[in-house]
Amino acid sequence: MQNNQDSCIPNGWIGGFPPANSPMQYPTRDLTSLPMLGNMDNINFLQRQLGVKWPEFSWETQKGNVNPQRCYQKFAPYISRVGYTDEGRVYSVICPQQGIWLKDEICLNVEVTVTGQRGWVNETTKEIAVDMTVEGKIWFTPSEHQGDKIKEIWPLLRYSLPTFPLDKENAIRVITHLPGNPDQPIFPVNKGISPEFINPPFALHESEAFSTGYIAVEIGDIKMTKDPVVDDFNKIIMRAFNLGSGNMLQPGNILSWNLWFTEPALVNKLEWKNHAEYWRKSIDAHHGSPGGDGTNARYFDGTYFNPEQYAIDEIIEEIIAYIKSHL
Repeated sequence: MQNNQDSCIPNGWIGGFPPANSPMQYPTRDLTSLPMLGNMDNINFLQRQLGVKWPEFSWETQKGNVNPQRCYQKFAPYISRVGYTDEGRVYSVICPQQGIWLKDEICLNVEVTVTGQRGWVNETTKEIAVDMTVEGKIWFTPSEHQGDKIKEIWPLLRYSLPTFPLDKENAIRVITHLPGNPDQPIFPVNKGISPEFINPPFALHESEAFSTGYIAVEIGDIKMTKDPVVDDFNKIIMRAFNLGSGNMLQPGNILSWNLWFTEPALVNKLEWKNHAEYWRKSIDAHHGSPGGDGTNARYFDGTYFNPEQYAIDEIIEEIIAYIKSHL
């Protein structure tokens, strides 16, 4: 865990990326001359990091309606980090991951998996320019953390011939892309905070943050598995997830998040490599994040989002009925 928010910026910053002979005219937001790199392929190059202590997410709960009712939710502290070299080249981005309960019956893991990235950080000017590709993943937590109804039918899910989303390897995969351009999977992390909507005071951290960045990604459809039993089941789970989260991953919705960074810190490469597994085990063990929990989703006026409980009850019964009828 990064916990240096009260310390001085460590020595070692050199800067100078991209170099003077690069096709990029520094500083630039155009990163097309850099290759998209696998997110976990170059961890040995990491030396420094910017931690996102305040990851403030936002989305519309009623996409397409006259009154879309935008929600705001701070995820767990340091759920994301940007790792780079002493010269400023970015080589890895730690992705958001958290757990979500559907009442007391179903618990799911939710992860925004970074599949590729490129970019740079400048500690002197506090600028950041990163491109990413990501994939949303949703899967069940272990059976002991499900409610009694799901526990009764868990063996059917676990030992059936179809492969259901019971772990990350077999997760429901949600396609994402640049807003308004479904053919472009690459989207930018820009400097500042999103200009597309107004933020409530509880989602602002100017006096505390070292720097800022923002992301906006459009949610696409889920990937089909070619097994109709699993595909139809996954569609029900996605409906359940969106009921419980306020349509966070509804197709066509724009999921945005403002990144409020703490000051630079050094990278522990082993910790970075094991970060995702460490968080996942923490979530699996007690439905919590190792750095502390985030907040519940709220509207601009501070009113908390509350899912319609009868709709959650109905879809839980639909999930159970589907499993019993198909297995």
